[in-house]
Amino acid sequence: MDFIAPREVAWVEIEEPALQADEVRLSTLYSGISAGTQLTAYRGVNPFVQKQFNGESRLFEPREHSESSLYPVRGCWGYEEVGVVTELGSGVKGVKEGDVVYGTWGHKSAHTVSADFAHDHKLPEGVDPLAGIYSQMGAIALNAILDADIHIGETVAVFGQGVPGQLVAQLARLNGADVIAIDLDDYRLGFSQKLGAAHTINSRQTDDVSKRIKELTGGKGADVAIEISGAAGALHEAIRCLAYNGRVVTAGFYQGGAKDLYLGEEFHHNRISLIGSQISGINPQLTHRWDRLRMERTIMELARAGRLKLTDLVTHQVAFEQADAAYRMLDTNAEPVLQVVIKF
Repeated sequence: MDFIAPREVAWVEIEEPALQADEVRLSTLYSGISAGTQLTAYRGVNPFVQKQFNGESRLFEPREHSESSLYPVRGCWGYEEVGVVTELGSGVKGVKEGDVVYGTWGHKSAHTVSADFAHDHKLPEGVDPLAGIYSQMGAIALNAILDADIHIGETVAVFGQGVPGQLVAQLARLNGADVIAIDLDDYRLGFSQKLGAAHTINSRQTDDVSKRIKELTGGKGADVAIEISGAAGALHEAIRCLAYNGRVVTAGFYQGGAKDLYLGEEFHHNRISLIGSQISGINPQLTHRWDRLRMERTIMELARAGRLKLTDLVTHQVAFEQADAAYRMLDTNAEPVLQVVIKF
């Protein structure tokens, strides 16, 4: 399944290559829809629509030719997949048919991986296969937690309570923090409260979110704020709500400008630190011990132990053939929703 243009979904037949001796064929069980990154491509507001990222200079540059286009977006940039091993190459060891494997391969019914990948990404026994869709989203959330450097007894304000914010809030609690969850939707905040947030704040119904957070912290402010909604106004509020010398981890995927961000105010006068968090890299102080695979395995082990609630976040399951309707629902906010999953 691809995005062939903004708000246009198409199903495409692809032929899986013959298996090599060291390869494994997976049949997809579930594929989660990201209501953040994927929707930016669906709506046509992603920065890659107009620009390209230069890997050498690490700068975004205008697309050079008029015929150059982001579309089609293969697999709709799906990155929440889990599948079952259905075929083995002749030389494969350590993997068997029926093993459940998580990873990122887009919204497609089958996928081929190396035997090493399948071995490294086996879902732990006893974990619901549905939880396997959270390997990357969980790693994104855990990466933000590692960047936040939370200490036990601290207060962490989490801005945005979609799926990544729900995961961040749970992980911050596991680090010993009291969590204040902020969102503009009571439906999402209901999940936050159920999953252990100390306080919830509806930013649409609160005159001054940061003042409320100061009140909840005895006038001091939060020690850490994690902004994962991707809204510039929320980033400004994350800065405002902090104690002196506090830090903000910005993990949201921002679109467009930042007219609601005023760096000459609390950011400047309260010596606030801004830390960018993105899944392609890890805090330099931790790279000798942490990597992407360890983050993914940590998420799955926490789920296996019952310490991290993953399947609780799934509110909708739709058949693969109905995925276009699911995107329209998310795009128009047609009904309350948290995590939509495509099932095969």
